[in-house]
Formats: sequence, C-alpha cells, structure tokens
Amino acid sequence: MENNPLTNSTPGAWGDMGNGSYKNPVLNADYSDPDVIRVGIDFYMVCSEFHYMGMPVLHSKDLVNWTIIAHVYNRLDIDERYDNMDGYGKGSWAPSIRYHNGEFYVYFCTPREGLYMSKATNPAGPWSPLHEVKRVARWEDPCPFWDDDGTAYLGHSVLGAGPIILHKMSPDGTTLLDDGVTIYEGPVAEGTKIHKRNGYYYLSIPEGGVSEGYQTVLRSGNIYGPYERKVVLKQGSTEINGPHQGALIELENGETWFYHFQSVGALGRVCHLQPVEWVDDWPMMGINNEPVMIHKKPAIDGEHPITAPQTSDEFEGESLGLGWQWNHNPADSDWSLTERKGYFRIKAKPAQDLLLARNTITQKIMGNRGVATTELSVENMALGQVAGLAFISGKQGHWIGVEKCDDGLWVSCLTEGVSVRGPKLSGDTIWLRAEINVPKPAYFSYSFDGEKYIRLGEGVILQNGFWKGARLGLFSFNGSGGSADFNRFIYLHDGPCGGLL
Repeated sequence: MENNPLTNSTPGAWGDMGNGSYKNPVLNADYSDPDVIRVGIDFYMVCSEFHYMGMPVLHSKDLVNWTIIAHVYNRLDIDERYDNMDGYGKGSWAPSIRYHNGEFYVYFCTPREGLYMSKATNPAGPWSPLHEVKRVARWEDPCPFWDDDGTAYLGHSVLGAGPIILHKMSPDGTTLLDDGVTIYEGPVAEGTKIHKRNGYYYLSIPEGGVSEGYQTVLRSGNIYGPYERKVVLKQGSTEINGPHQGALIELENGETWFYHFQSVGALGRVCHLQPVEWVDDWPMMGINNEPVMIHKKPAIDGEHPITAPQTSDEFEGESLGLGWQWNHNPADSDWSLTERKGYFRIKAKPAQDLLLARNTITQKIMGNRGVATTELSVENMALGQVAGLAFISGKQGHWIGVEKCDDGLWVSCLTEGVSVRGPKLSGDTIWLRAEINVPKPAYFSYSFDGEKYIRLGEGVILQNGFWKGARLGLFSFNGSGGSADFNRFIYLHDGPCGGLL
C-alpha cells in the first residue's frame, strides 16, 4: 500500500523551502478566507468551511509551517438542512479569531441562520458549544474588537458584499447592543478585520470580488469614521489573482505580515503570506504593493521543523484524525472507530447518490500532485450497498468502490456521470487509490493485493464548487444494515512540506 507512482517530487515545493525562505502559496490547499492571530510566540488560524464539519484550528510557530490542533465545532445544530444534506455552500462563512482577557474567540456567520460564537481558554480545545449571538439572515464575515477601554464592537458585511456595519457588543461577546451603523460602502466590500495601531482604527477589507479583487485598508481616528481609503495589495504584473481577504499580523519584533487567499480553481482558495511595510501609518503589502512568490521567512527565533496539516490516518484511536471533516452533520449512531479495532466503520444509510450520503468523511486536496490510498474490508456489506473512495468535485460526486449485488461483490466506478463495472471480488479486502495531478485529470484505480493497481473509469477534471475546492472522501450508502470498514488511509502529496517521498 505504501508504493507510490509519483516520483521526482521536491520536498518544500510549497511553503518552507528549508533555506530560510518560503514559496507561496505557503498553504497550497483550500484554507479559504483565513484569519490568523499571534498570542505570545504562537500563531493560530481558522478558515471558512461552509457545509464541512467542522472548523479546524491550526497552529504555527513561524507563520509558514502549520498543523491542526482542534476543531471549533463538529456539527451545526442550527437548522435541519445540515442533517438533510441540503446545506451545500451554506454553513460557516469567513470567520474571525481573536484573543481577549485570556480567552480565544471565534465568530462566523451562516448566510441563512445567524451570527455564532465559540470560545476556549486553550486553542487546542475544548471549544464551547456554539452560541447564537443573533438569529439573522444575510450577514457575513464578522469580526469582534475590544477597544483599549474595554468597549466591545463587532463589524460585519452583508450578503452580496456590503456595506460594512459596526455594532456595539457586550464585553463578554455574547450580545449585540444596537442595530448597527453603516461605516463604509465600497466595491464588493467584505471580510472585515478591525485593528488599532498608533491611535488609528483600521479596517482591513477585500474589495472587488473573489478572483479579481484586491486588498483595501481604511483608517480613521474614530471607530465610526469617516475613513480614509488606500489599496495596499493588488495583482499588478503578477500571476496571483485576487490577492485579498485575510489577516494582518504584527510580530513581537515589530515585523508585520499579511495572510491572504488566492482562488485557483480545483484546489479552492490557497493561502499566501506577504511582507508588510508601514509607510506613513499605512500597511503596504508585498513588494511595491504586489504579491511575492518567494521571500525570506519571518524573523522568528528558534528551530521550526517543516510540517503540514495532517492527512493520513491509521484509524487506531477513538477519534478521527484532525485532517478529516464530515460532509454535513454526522449521524453519530451510524459510524464507529471502536466496533472493529483499527477500522473506520460506516453503517450505510439510504441515499440517491454520494452528495446525499450521510457520514462521508472528507479531506482537502493538498498540493497539485498526490496519491491517496485506502484499504476497504467488505465482508459486512449488505445487498445494495456501495462503499469506497471519492472525489467531491464541482457539484458532483465521483468514486471508485465496491457494490454488493445479487450475484456478489463487484468493483465499480462512477466518473463524470458514467458508471463502469470492473471485476468481481473473490476475497474480503480491496485497495482503492486516487491519483491527483492538477490541472490534468485525476484517476481511480484498484488492487487486490495492495501492490498492483489497475485504473478504472475515465479521468476526472477536478473543480471547485459550493465555494470550496475539490475533496477526497470515504463513503458508504444504501444497503440494509450493512457496514463498510476502512482499515487505513494514506495520503502523500506535494503540498506544504513536500509530503511525496
């Protein structure tokens, strides 16, 4: 299972180059709408996840190398749509993370239900159950701010990108105290982040749209304005389209850096890191206001090993690896890591197709090239059941797996809407593999011995959809009382830290 058909990979192809420099994107994966804070010598990140459960919290010591340390939540019990597989493109939109009075706060809006907050004393968790700050539709991209005198505020945008509205908030962050004041209207103004420095209040906002936009900063001596405006980062002559929406971070040594995303199609919104120079109290980003591809790492003392967010999972513990996210809310009585030691078990529930299948676990695609392999045990499958390895790409499901029919167990594949049947199984175990090579087609293959793999089905051109990049997944649905048991999941890639060996 460890044999890997991809060769000639370069460790550090993205992110940390191992020579004191980094190459953008530092996170070549769909960590969309990132927000980052520094607390002491540590950095923490959250990102939008929409209908995927839940929202990961990432940790770094150098702003380049990241690992996942927790999830803010594992389900959204705020509307039945997230149980009914009907929340695609909804759920958590661009969040903010802040640290105040010894506690970490995360705020986000969902486009249909409201404004939510969770907090923790330790960013590795536990995080408090989601608190509904306000039941309201069509808000987006909230950010809390506590002023020097303890007065609390919350800024946000409105679905459709603007205007930006500011509310007073209770000091504990649980309640809005007024109906809000419009403080800025601009071209697709959203993603509000509020800062204070040298007596100025700053609103760091993206404008102009996801793929074509730029980063704007507003400043004023009064939090309610009026605000001056300056574009501080734009594509210019570079190939980095839409460089905006992210986090302004100041280091202990006074250096300032800016995290932003780039919308790149199949991988979704990948993360870039830009140097910042303060000029006349304006944070000018990149070099000559244009994004950089390669740059010296932030000047942070200490050794910082090359790392990446977790991917592979042996399914040996009592919880899934932190790289996994559920597609919509899990049905907790219908999956297990303990019923069969060393296996992730999905008890199949009825569904018309993969996008409606409960308990599908997913992972972000990491980098442009990769190989994901899983071992599937089929002896507990029931008639009509299907289980296997999948891509969620665009607004479709593609998969390779096993179907249990009247005449036995068959290898099957569904790609680009075309179903193909392979050979019949004679044993109880099969290995399934996905080969990724963006922007070229991705392929599925199978093996009966974990060594020799045979492709099945047509190639899949991976695409983004529902505001998210393409995903890998493990799934099972249909059947009556049957279960699928996944033994291992190994994912090697050329994303951050060069995981392909």
